[in-house]
Amino acid sequence: MAAPGGTLNCEDFAMFQEMLKVMRTIDDRIVHALNTTVPTVSFSGKVDATKTCKQLYESLVEAHQSRDKAIKSCIAQTSEAVGLLRAERAKDSENLALIKQLRKEQTKLKLMQSELNVEEVVNDRSLKLFTERCRIHYTPPKVK
Repeated sequence: MAAPGGTLNCEDFAMFQEMLKVMRTIDDRIVHALNTTVPTVSFSGKVDATKTCKQLYESLVEAHQSRDKAIKSCIAQTSEAVGLLRAERAKDSENLALIKQLRKEQTKLKLMQSELNVEEVVNDRSLKLFTERCRIHYTPPKVK
């Protein structure tokens, strides 16, 4: 589940967050997905719960991995920009516009790093809900 534009916009933090919000749709709708895919006892013969739970798990893992990769990519890109600005500031420590730009990039970097914590919470919540509803039908492989 990649970003709809192909890549995540790392320059504008508001757009970065908006794209993450779109990419988190599967996690936001996990309860609905579980309710529609995991059958109740009365419908258990009509739906292959093992297959549907496995498919849901695979799509969750794919979404988690793509978001993690996108966030880390933006962190690396912003870290590089901060490094370049620091090097420029070392040469010209009196340039106020440069200092302001450096602080802006450092703030953006901290916000992106905090998105990793948000991502961890979102992933844990989704996997907990998945495990509660699908543990009888499908046991995911152990993660290293």
